[in-house]
Amino acid sequence: MKDPVPDLLRLRSIHKRFPGVHALKGVDFDLNGGECVALLGENGAGKSTLIKVLGGAHQPDGGSLEIDGQPMVFEKPTDSLDAGIAIIYQEFNLVPGLSVAENVFLGMEPNDFGWVRMSEQKRRVEDTCKRIGANLSPSALCEDLTVAERQLVEIAKALVRDARVLVMDEPSAALTKKEVEQLYLLVDDLKSKGIGIVYVSHRLEEVERLADRAVVMRDGERVGELGREELDRRRIIELMVGRSMDQEFPAHRRQPGEVRLRAHGLSRGDKVRKVSLEVRAGEIVALTGLVGAGRTETARLLFGADERESGEIELDGNSLSLRTPRDAIEAGVCLLTEDRKDQGLVLGLSVRENFGLPNLESFSRRGWIDERREGQSFSGYVDKIMIKVSGPNQSAGQLSGGNQQKVVLAKWLERNAEILIFDEPTRGIDVGAKYEIYQWMNQLADQGKGILMISSELPEVLGMSDRILVMKEGELVGEVSNGNEVTQESLMAMAIGANSGN
Repeated sequence: MKDPVPDLLRLRSIHKRFPGVHALKGVDFDLNGGECVALLGENGAGKSTLIKVLGGAHQPDGGSLEIDGQPMVFEKPTDSLDAGIAIIYQEFNLVPGLSVAENVFLGMEPNDFGWVRMSEQKRRVEDTCKRIGANLSPSALCEDLTVAERQLVEIAKALVRDARVLVMDEPSAALTKKEVEQLYLLVDDLKSKGIGIVYVSHRLEEVERLADRAVVMRDGERVGELGREELDRRRIIELMVGRSMDQEFPAHRRQPGEVRLRAHGLSRGDKVRKVSLEVRAGEIVALTGLVGAGRTETARLLFGADERESGEIELDGNSLSLRTPRDAIEAGVCLLTEDRKDQGLVLGLSVRENFGLPNLESFSRRGWIDERREGQSFSGYVDKIMIKVSGPNQSAGQLSGGNQQKVVLAKWLERNAEILIFDEPTRGIDVGAKYEIYQWMNQLADQGKGILMISSELPEVLGMSDRILVMKEGELVGEVSNGNEVTQESLMAMAIGANSGN
């Protein structure tokens, strides 16, 4: 590995203001060539604004930016690219209908008198893919690629442009465990080539694995820097949230009651095969397993989103037909989907309208929606579950992941749901909002609700659940009561079939 090149990138006293918001308050940031610096903070801390300043999408109101000691002014994104900075956003900047080669060279196609040299494109893409160990065909359409492969296309774009600074925004958010391991190796390889990497992630285990340093932001300010030997999970969280965190998961002591939700022999093709489970009053049951194990498909059957081929579902001893989600909602079974942006919310509608969608009968009279009453009811939840919004008419698409999740939770609380299914409840959510979601899950269980929590995060499974179910290839392969003898390793062994639970 090359020794770090000092001060490849330097930002000093960066300020950025928007109407009513001081988003960046004198932020300093340094990056050496050949090192990985984690940029951490809760949603709203200023990370995205700082990244957009780096990328030329926002122009700072004060401060300076240097590359190799030379002052730089970025008036537009192409200025940043020309200076050697490439940003890979969580939402990839690719054209689905174009090939890998066309996306990599979009805007800088090699040409002769206006004619694009396709053979040159193909050769350079093949060479670049070899550099990063990517097995990609230059002619493959990006719409046919996996998320991990599209990420490699973005990295290839950066390298073709001779990027020396690579900013990666939540790069592992939609990757499998195996793909995350490959990402680790790729980051190590890029560092060895002298490329400086800014790594933005909520997943602290990735920070501990990859980062040489971590810079923590809160409320638009840089509040701390931790060296490699100081990357302690609790210390990071305390800097991010600005308060002492005695524990990552809130303490709970529950006495589960009678069975509320019972499913027997649920089946749908190869995805769900004869699944039987129970959720008791006042209990949090975790359903875990590898990606593709059938967990979300099981949740969709319980919510009536998909039709089951066989099996029975009961709530409080009464049989449920659940042909549609409406049937489930009216029965008191509600789902907080893993894909809240596409399936949990209508991002173009206001938070008030999203809150009211499953509750229209409560806010309607003679076919007209009482928007004032709807807004008042929503405002009650803003205070109750600490939703950060500018007002009830703010667009749902403008909220952070944690606040979007709280809006989904609020609409189901208004329905007085009896069974709540949380599918990956804290995916893409910062640590402070995670803790608040956990507290609400505990409170709902304390009220006698039944909670089914689907999660790929084994620390979350162990920290929150009373009982754990493990799925593999559409079947339940293990069930254990949570306790000291249950470990991440034992759960993973069940998930991959190395042993079986009782």
